[in-house]
Amino acid sequence: MEIKNKLVVVTGAGSGIGRALAQKFVESGARKVICTDLNKASVAETAALIGQTAIGEVLDVSDQPAIELLVSRLEEEGGVDIFVSNAGYGQRGGLDLNIDDWKKMMDVHTWAHLYAAQAVVPKMIARGEGYLLNTASAAGLLTQMDSGPYAVSKHAAVALAEWLAINYRDKGVGVSVLCPQAVRTNILANSDGPAVKRTTNSNQAAQDGVLEAEEVAEECLEAIRKEQFLVLPHKEVATYFERKANDYDRWLQGMRRFKEKLKSARRGET
Repeated sequence: MEIKNKLVVVTGAGSGIGRALAQKFVESGARKVICTDLNKASVAETAALIGQTAIGEVLDVSDQPAIELLVSRLEEEGGVDIFVSNAGYGQRGGLDLNIDDWKKMMDVHTWAHLYAAQAVVPKMIARGEGYLLNTASAAGLLTQMDSGPYAVSKHAAVALAEWLAINYRDKGVGVSVLCPQAVRTNILANSDGPAVKRTTNSNQAAQDGVLEAEEVAEECLEAIRKEQFLVLPHKEVATYFERKANDYDRWLQGMRRFKEKLKSARRGET
């Protein structure tokens, strides 16, 4: 899909990948970019940095009626052409976390994507075209060993994107899913907690290097132009994913060894 003259919504645009995406959409000629975030000050800063074609709004992506209201209001301006479900956060833990922690992660990383699709896809079909860019993670193809709800919710996000692509591409709605490893964002900065130095040796996602948000955003826009489903800024992920599919038990064994390696690295850094 061509981006010029399109109306775009980006969630999680207060910083990181979301902010970089909003900037790239404006640079690529989008007629308006609605930048949304839960943090009012951050999203206002994003809109101010980008300029007149960007509007900053507070939005809780776990609030389905709020998403529906935003999309409905934008129908007066011709409707949403591209909806980017990018909001996300990290939290370490697994079975020790309570069910509300798991539900919240699902709300933001999975159900928010569904809420957006339910709100915009019928309208996109009626207009003859539209596009969804959903931010998942390499954890959605592989795993995130330090966060059970993150791994599970990102897997669900990938599965939802697949289902949408299968069922709605022939009706004019394109779908891409972004699955990066480590990107220099707040999620990475907070991923290891205060007691651990954040290096590539001790962070699972950073083993293949840390990309800048701007690099990731550029790949996303190129994927939209090409209508390419899977966006892998870290090319190594494709190899890991293939190995996982070829021999699941061997992959699981390797991940257990990898987890012990990371634990040893962290003990040496504290």
